[in-house]
Formats: sequence, C-alpha cells, structure tokens
Amino acid sequence: MSTVKRTHAQSSAPHAADSHDLIRVHGARVNNLKDVSIEIPKRRLTVFTGVSGSGKSSLVFDTIAAESQRLINETYSAFVQGFMPTLARPEVDVLDGLTTAIIVDQQRMGGDPRSTVGTATDANAMLRILFSRLGKPHIGPPGAYSFNTASVRASGAITVERGAKKAVKATFHRTGGMCPRCEGRGTVSDIDLTQLYDDSKSLNEDALTIPGYSMEGWYGRIFRGCGFFDPDKPIRKYTKKELHDLLHKEPTKIKVDGVNLTYEGLIPKIQKSFLSKDIDALQPHIRAFVERAMTFTVCPECDGTRLSEGARSSKIKKLSIADACAMEIRDLAEWVRDLKEPSVAPLLAALGQTLDSFVEIGLGYLSLERPSGTLSGGEAQRVKMIRHLGSSLTDVTYVFDEPTVGLHPHDIQRMNGLLLRLRDKGNTVLVVEHKPETIAIADHVVDLGPGAGTAGGAVCFEGTVEGLRSGGTITGRHFDDRAALKETVRKSTGTLEIRGATAHNLRNVDVDIPLGVLCVITGVAGSGKSSLVHGSIPAGVDVVSVDQGAIRGSRRSNPATYSGLLDPIRKAFAKANGVKPALFSANSEGACPTCNGAGVIFTDLAMMAGVSTPCEECEGKRYQAAVLEYHLGGRDISEVLAMSVTEAEEFFGDGEARTPAAHRILNRLADVGLGYLSLGQPLTTLSGGERQRLKLATHMAEKGGVYVLDEPTTGLHLADVEQLLGLLDRLVGSGKSVVVIEHHQAVMAHADWIIDLGPGAGHEGGRIVFEGTPADLVAARSTLTGEHLATYVSV
Repeated sequence: MSTVKRTHAQSSAPHAADSHDLIRVHGARVNNLKDVSIEIPKRRLTVFTGVSGSGKSSLVFDTIAAESQRLINETYSAFVQGFMPTLARPEVDVLDGLTTAIIVDQQRMGGDPRSTVGTATDANAMLRILFSRLGKPHIGPPGAYSFNTASVRASGAITVERGAKKAVKATFHRTGGMCPRCEGRGTVSDIDLTQLYDDSKSLNEDALTIPGYSMEGWYGRIFRGCGFFDPDKPIRKYTKKELHDLLHKEPTKIKVDGVNLTYEGLIPKIQKSFLSKDIDALQPHIRAFVERAMTFTVCPECDGTRLSEGARSSKIKKLSIADACAMEIRDLAEWVRDLKEPSVAPLLAALGQTLDSFVEIGLGYLSLERPSGTLSGGEAQRVKMIRHLGSSLTDVTYVFDEPTVGLHPHDIQRMNGLLLRLRDKGNTVLVVEHKPETIAIADHVVDLGPGAGTAGGAVCFEGTVEGLRSGGTITGRHFDDRAALKETVRKSTGTLEIRGATAHNLRNVDVDIPLGVLCVITGVAGSGKSSLVHGSIPAGVDVVSVDQGAIRGSRRSNPATYSGLLDPIRKAFAKANGVKPALFSANSEGACPTCNGAGVIFTDLAMMAGVSTPCEECEGKRYQAAVLEYHLGGRDISEVLAMSVTEAEEFFGDGEARTPAAHRILNRLADVGLGYLSLGQPLTTLSGGERQRLKLATHMAEKGGVYVLDEPTTGLHLADVEQLLGLLDRLVGSGKSVVVIEHHQAVMAHADWIIDLGPGAGHEGGRIVFEGTPADLVAARSTLTGEHLATYVSV
C-alpha cells in the first residue's frame, strides 16, 4: 500500500521536462538590435510591434527563426548540408529553449510557369489520384493527369547477365498528362517579327531594330559577307529562302575577309543571347526589347488547360480534371463533398479538408490552376499556411510576417481565429504585426523601438495588451487611434471613365473614377479591386502606378542609387575637387580593388555556411583610399553614404555642400517617412513597407497626374499612418489625382470618394456595391466595408 502512495507522490511532482516553457534571448545584436534580452512564453501567441524599421524582423526572423533553422540543418550530414541554404550564426550571446521554427513569410511564391496553387499545396496531387481511380475512361496512373509529366515511349535491347549473356527486347512506356504543344505551360510564345526589323529598309539601311545588332561592327561584316542574301535589297522583297536564311538558318561556317566566322539566323541567335536568360537580369533596354518582341498566346491545342487530350477526356460526373482545377475552390469543395465513393473515402476526406482550409482562410475565390507567381504577398502567405492547418505537428514555433496584409477587416477576424487555432494545438506562435485587431488577441506583446533604424533596436515594452495600452510607448499611445470622417470633402475636377471592364472576375463594370481628389477602392480580398485598377485604368503617360512588386536590385543597390540621389552627389564631389564623377561610384573607378566596391569579402566555405567579413583594405567603406581624400563640406563620400536621410537633408540644404538636386530627392524620401534610412544601406535589408515607400518617393518626381497606389499602409506602424495621410493630402493639394487600393479604415475615413467592390470574392464579387463619400457609406451600412468603417469611426 505504501509503495502505491510513494509512486503517486512522485508523479505529482513537476517533471523536469515540463520546466522548459520560455524561449530566452540574451544580447541580440543583429542589424540594429542593441543588446536585446527578452523571454518569450512557449505555447502562447506573442505579437511583436513597433514602428517600421524598429528591429522586429531582425529579432524574430534574423535571430530566433534563423538560429532554429541553423541548428536543425546541423543535424543533417555534411553531404546533405551542401544542398541546403547556408545560414550563419546570428550575433547573440544566448538563445535558449528554441523549438523547430516554421516560417510563413510574404515571399512571393516561385514564378515558375508550371507552378500553380494546386501544385504548391497537396490538392493537385490528391485530385490526380482521385481521377486515376474513378475517371472514365481510365487512361493511366496519377502521372497521366499531371501537366508536369511528359509522355515517353522508348524501345531497345537490354542485356541480362545470367550465365550465358542474353539480349532481351524491351519497351518502356510512360503516360503523362503534359500538353505536347505548350509543354504544360498553358501558353505558347512567339516572336513578333515587326520588332526585329523594318521590312521597308535593307540591311545596309539599318533595317534591324534589335539592340546591339548594328551594321557598323562584326554583325555588318557577317551579314554582308555571308552571301545568303543581298544586303541592299529591302527585306519585304526577299524570297522565301532568303527570309528563311535571315531568320532561321542553322549555324554555318563562313569566311569573311580571310577570317573564319559562324553565321546563324536571327531567331536562334536571339533565343540564345536574350530569351534563355532571366529577364530580370537583363539590361533595361534589352528587357524592354524582349517584352516588346515576345508575344504569349493561349495554347490552341489544350486551350490553356496545360493538359493532353487524354487527360482532358477522362471524367468523373461529366467533369474533367481540367474543369475541376478551373473551378473556384469553394465550388470544388462542394463537388468533392457530393462524391460518395467508399473505395476512396479517406482520400475524399483529406481532399475535402484541404479545400475547406482554403475557404476558411479566405481563399475560396482562387482556383487550383491559378499560377502561383501571380498571387499577392498576402495570398502567398495564406496558401503556405494551408499546409500547416491540418498538420499533426505540435510544440513547434510558427513565425508569421504581417499575416493581415491584403486582408479586409472582415477577413482579419477569420485570420485571428486561425492563429489562435495553431496556438491551441500546443504551438508557439510569433507574429510581426501592426494591425490593432490582431495585436488585441495576443497573450504576450513585445514592443520594439522607440524609433527606427539607429533610433530603434531596444525593447520598449513586454507584457499584456492591457499593459501596452497604458504603457506610454508609441504603439500604446496610438493603439486606440481612430481617424475621424472629414466634415467636408473635395470636389472632383473631372472623371476617368471605365466602361465594360471584364478583367478576371469583373462583371462588365462601368464606373467613373473622380480626378483631383483622394479616391479609395475597397472590398474584401478577391473582390476585383486590383483587376479594376491595374487591369482597366488606361495606362498612359499620365498614370504613375506604385505597386507591391519587389524592387529589382542586388546587394550593391541602396536608396542613394535607386532614387537617383547618387548622381547629383557624385557631380557635386567631382565639381568641388576638379576630378571625374566616376571616381565617386563604388561600382566604377572609385571601387576598392580588394572587394570590388562591395565593402565585404564573401568566403564560400563549401559544405559549411559562407562567411562575409568587412574588407580589410577599405574597412567596409567600399572606396579606394585615394578617393576618400576628396571632401565636400568637410565630409568624404563614404561619410555621406553613412548619413541618414534626415542628416543628409540638412547637409545638402545649405552651406558649402548645398546641392539643390540632391536636396529635392532627400525631401521626397523624408516625406514618405524614410528619414531614418541611411543612404548606403543595401536594398536587400529593407522591409516590404520601406521598399514600397522608396518606390513612391522615386515616382513622386514623375510628371504623372494620376497616382495609383496599392495598399501603401502595408508595413506601416499606427503612428506612421497619419504621416501617410498627410502625404496623400499634399499630393492631391498639388493638383494630382490619387487612387488608392486600401483596407485600412483610417485611409477609408480620410477619402473624398469611396468605390466599394463586392459583395463577396471571386464570382461572388466583381460588382460595384457602393460609390460615394465615406459619410454616406457609414450612414448606409449597406456593405461589409460600410459596417466595419461605421464600427471603426464610432468607437
């Protein structure tokens, strides 16, 4: 009896394994973090807040998640690690209590033309198995329904060594679902010949309009010396053979002036030199030529479905797999639910669960055939989230980067529910977020700041949401901010007419967008806002579009090079010192010879993580020592690039260094809230919100009269939204028309005119459900947006 009691007493004592209930971070110094030490509770929802650039991502992604991933990677063999991304150890003294981290970020999904929403999740794989079991006529295994699998036939002899050698005839056959014409891409590309040459001219009259194909150099000697056609004859008068030789002739050895050369037709030559390369890596003028010359049309053989005739002929209840992938996911979920087939019951249950997850997360308006490269950052993040909703894993750390981006207030409640569900399964959920609706559901809040860049990087508050509200930090003070409706709205000076818009899900929309005012386009995610604005507003010289696309640029690019600021600065240095401007470019003559102007030396350690160390010769300044001898206003070029926008604005504003051209650009950067950014900070280290505002500042110099902005509040702290509204007002005040796609209620309340799309998403949207002033929308409460805006302004 006493033995039983003793055992019971032992079991009631806390187990040592249950004591690990905190993630401890001590002395984090990644990027702008200033020796940050915090303790994060496990199996709880922790939200990280703070102004843009305060160090949230540095702490969550670059410290906690990065170290977790690095430690997991180290458990694999050195051979496997060679194929994995190499991660350096973050600069931190102690990281304790880490669990496996799953990062669900806003990186756009792969732009591969064969990657779709269906292939990016398990939905497509399960559909293929379903059709291979139930499809009539039966055409083969699941691969026969895959547009990524080509049909292959082969025959030959194999030798079997069994005693005496014996040759056996064998044939190999694999049925794939790939359309043979477009190779599973759904579109076929062609070259527009009118963009290659002017057929009214001869070659000697410079008929070729391809960049670099001048008759002055080697190409001229090859075309004149090949003897395949008359270089003085206009191209439109060429015979069929001459035109074939000009465009398509295979590589042929020729001799010109005693030199052995190779002649090749224009089209194979262009395909090798331009079209086989990544379009983003091409020089701007060549990229523009490729975009003009290449035409993409829907594949005539598969009608854009990407699938072979056999795959399209096999059906379940009169529906082929192509039809199933083209349906909106919420309709497909209903269709799957109606299939009652005991032989595949577990598969139907799993497929139904996956499709229901799409609907639950607010993506029921997508179709499985939608190319994954066309999803917005917010949509891509939610598609990645679907993989984890049905996961059996518990006690892992989920890391989210602003999961409410691109979500209407109506959808934010749904997203909150999903975050709480992940937590309730026993997971640690870390969320970087600005929206008060999501901060409000946190179990624990970490507020970073107090400012951005060098003025940030410290923990201002740690605790509960109630504590944050009364804590006196910037986030706490602005937590309950509400923008009031304007008493008077500006009157439009004209209209931009859109008639019969049918892009994507728009239903023959007729709308007049008012000019000379702040016009906000709202509606739930998938209601057709982007289709209306980007697909229907006539793109002209007068329209400046600032979208959420990533900024093209390498780690050598920085705000000074991207905004054009470096040009007037280099000229000012050159003029003050009587030397060439090229000396003051770290990508040109002034570059440090050891690091080639990068400022760091990258050492590839093969199987181990690569290491970057500051260049010993220039000490990270990127320039030759001789260049740093030249001064302007008492500063050298490296000191100027280390300045923040605010410092540089003062420096170039007056005195010896006064440079009006540079000052104007710096004014615009400060206007969009980037005053804390240093001029030489690599673009690759900027957050999404910072990049969009940098684009906006650059576009503000353009002459356009209509500015189209796509969710400019993305990544903006509550305190910065007010500054953005001031900027939009100044744009309108200077005579511009501003059209904004936006979900933030503060921007809606501040608008002069609102156009609300809906009522739902996908085929339930695509209609104008309200046009008028914000006050009228609030008074009517006739739409989802109206209800949420009314609640917002009345709180």
